[in-house]
Amino acid sequence: MRIAPFLGSLVALMTLHASTGLAQGSLGVFEGHADVGTVSRAGTVAYDPELQQYTISGSGKNMWAARDDFHFVWKKMSGNFILSLRAKFVGKGVDPHRKVGWTIRPSLAPDGAHVTAALHGDGLMSLQTRRTAGAAVTDQVQSAARLPDMVQLERRDGAYIMSVAHFGDTLVTTQLSDVTLPDTVYVGMFICAHNDSVTETAVLSNVRITVPAGTGLVPGREYLGSNLEVLDVGSGNRTIVHQYTGSFQAPNWTHDGTALIYAQEGNLYRFDLATRTPTVINTGFAIRNNNDHVLSFDGTMMGISHHSADDNNASIIYTLPAGGGTPKRITAKGPSYFHGWSPDGRWLVYAGQRDNDIDVYRISASGGEEERLTNTPGLDDGPEYTPDGKYIYFNSSRTGRMQLWRMRTDGSGQEQVTNDGFNNWFAHISPDGRWIAYIAFPPDVPANDHPFYRHVMLRLMPIDGGPSRVIAYLYGGQGTINVPSWSPDGKRLAFVSNTGMK
Repeated sequence: MRIAPFLGSLVALMTLHASTGLAQGSLGVFEGHADVGTVSRAGTVAYDPELQQYTISGSGKNMWAARDDFHFVWKKMSGNFILSLRAKFVGKGVDPHRKVGWTIRPSLAPDGAHVTAALHGDGLMSLQTRRTAGAAVTDQVQSAARLPDMVQLERRDGAYIMSVAHFGDTLVTTQLSDVTLPDTVYVGMFICAHNDSVTETAVLSNVRITVPAGTGLVPGREYLGSNLEVLDVGSGNRTIVHQYTGSFQAPNWTHDGTALIYAQEGNLYRFDLATRTPTVINTGFAIRNNNDHVLSFDGTMMGISHHSADDNNASIIYTLPAGGGTPKRITAKGPSYFHGWSPDGRWLVYAGQRDNDIDVYRISASGGEEERLTNTPGLDDGPEYTPDGKYIYFNSSRTGRMQLWRMRTDGSGQEQVTNDGFNNWFAHISPDGRWIAYIAFPPDVPANDHPFYRHVMLRLMPIDGGPSRVIAYLYGGQGTINVPSWSPDGKRLAFVSNTGMK
């Protein structure tokens, strides 16, 4: 059910043990910047480390035909990668075809080959390429996305995939499969004024350069690196607050809003947001925890899911003080995966596997007999109480695709909440009870699976009904947002994204 990183080989754990800091230079994640071609005004770039945003300016006549003139912020990369950003031009601009976006190039020559995802000032979005040095740009595939500002360009085993959207919408994808560039290339952000007598400027946020999993990577034996991210729900801006070369998963927010709690290789860690430092939490004998851990509504207690050696390594639910202590066993049966406390602290709800079927159960916080709340074919998972204690939200594959559902706290009145083409998991209710945040997996993922290392979305919908909107586009999946992860003030969400880290 929940893949536990501590079950991987000792060699994998040893090689993935190092942490990485967030120390970056004046260019953030990039290595250099330069004007390419002939420009009348030198380009500039400024990086804001607090917001993790870039402001890029440049002139240049065009990026088209047999040569390009623009300002480029780059790093060298090899293999597969995913480039993603959110772009906003500053001011009305002079030419409607001023451009900003991503470009992939073997060299810094103005007539060099390239693949480029270009957002124009008038809202046009194009995927264009110069196949060989000195040749004319021969392909310009336009996107049907509405007023895009999210720009993603991926190299996947020789194919180049542009995915774009107006922030909040789902991505629209276009692909070039017959372009050949060297393995090692310059990748980066660019701006071109399309009028060499002026300088244009854009602000680029949520900039991510992701190294995806290779085909041979098998979670359980080895893992990609992990980013601990905080999302400002109102603005959509994301900041990375911690990185690790191995796997950590599933952040909760502490009751006072000062720290996050996440699972890492069997232990639970408290990450202090002020000092940006993690500290292991004392969970006694329970050192084989998976990512299903939840704090009580008052912040005094924590429920965990520990793989008990006395139960054939099945996941068993325990409770302990939020600051650490000796765990108290709650569930007699396993596997049991903890997901939520009732607001009054009297009940625990969880997904339990009994007789090869996984359903939602509840049990008294003091232990005793468990009560089965769902009993239909298909996987039922991720139960969570609303702050008013009236409903339990959960996800179910009973209709053939994983969707969000809700029911009364006694299991009655089960009704479907979402009905779309994605596989939706883990409904997390905002502290004011107005919003549902959840993770959406693509349609090709089996309904009963929530794997690592996929293109996924975090989505937000009103709890009273209405359309969902995307609040984060990311590479992650399992462990991204398995547990309640709203900040106490309801303004932020914590989650985990993934990338290869050398």
